[in-house]
Amino acid sequence: MIYKNYPMVSRVVFGRGSFNQLDEILAPKRNGRNAPFIFYVDDVFKGNHWLTSRITLSYKDKIIYVPTKEEPKTSQIDKYVEEIILEYSELPSGIIGIGGGIVMDIAKAVSLMLTNKGESKDYQGWDLIKNPAIYHVGVPTISGTGAEVSRTTILTGPDRKLGINSDYTPFDQVILDPELTKDVPKDQWFYTGMDCFVHCVESLDGTFLNAFSQSYGEKAFDLCKEIFLGGHLTKEESQDKLMMASWHGGMSIAYSQVGVAHALSYGLSYLLGVKHGIGNCIVFDHLEDYYPEGVAMFKEMKTKHNIKLPLGICSDLDEDQIDIMINVALSLDPLWENAIGKNWKTKITREKLMALYKKM
Repeated sequence: MIYKNYPMVSRVVFGRGSFNQLDEILAPKRNGRNAPFIFYVDDVFKGNHWLTSRITLSYKDKIIYVPTKEEPKTSQIDKYVEEIILEYSELPSGIIGIGGGIVMDIAKAVSLMLTNKGESKDYQGWDLIKNPAIYHVGVPTISGTGAEVSRTTILTGPDRKLGINSDYTPFDQVILDPELTKDVPKDQWFYTGMDCFVHCVESLDGTFLNAFSQSYGEKAFDLCKEIFLGGHLTKEESQDKLMMASWHGGMSIAYSQVGVAHALSYGLSYLLGVKHGIGNCIVFDHLEDYYPEGVAMFKEMKTKHNIKLPLGICSDLDEDQIDIMINVALSLDPLWENAIGKNWKTKITREKLMALYKKM
């Protein structure tokens, strides 16, 4: 048996207000005045002095506001990389992603593609990246995705939605400041928090599970229960705990994998552009045959927080369109193997997936 030698985020700071330390964290990493820091910031913060005033620009540094209505595309990454190459004489000193999973994944992908030739679509898959990324930093402003700690960056390419999974993908530095999540709208808080909950259920119920993944997954699962089903936490305690649940949920995937919900939600995202958090919720709501206890608890959380999921998003699709989603879902072998086992192809049929999609 050969065990995977996993990379981890090498430095992390946690604490309310820790975002104030961004300058002093970056300063030693500057490679001269022609090597800028590029900040990718969720465009929801455009004009938000409370956050942006703490990003100090020197020399040729630049803030790029990222629209997050849609999941990141490989073409978008290639465009960002080309802009940097054309604008600067030297490689940036670092790429900083300040936002949710979309913005953090963009920061990870750009930092990888600046040192690896070709187009980002050619690196969708597992361990195709050959050269280390440039220095990159993640600053989550919403909790649940686990993007701050994962070894992937999820992109929608011309043919499929799939991550660039590699040992060079994880951030070199993460700043966990729960205060940055204070203005997240309630439905977004729920959908993204459920991404973490679903990570835990899929990891803990999976065939890839070992004690390493289990210890992280169980902790994140317990935190999600406390946050979404308990009633005793202050707003600040809830923010702190959800940020740590996201971290542990992401870590539990490191030695494990996600499962059925993620596979099907990638199909929704690829064809319909459904965002990942809400996509997971729409799918997970129908997976009682695969995760009975997890789905029951999810429905309880949904009721407690008065969340109404969109209905009938697949009702107007023809069979060819549903086939496209099924193809995307079935292409994710490791997810199905984790969920069902090595013989998953004998158990998961196109008809089963067609029936599930038609319920959504």
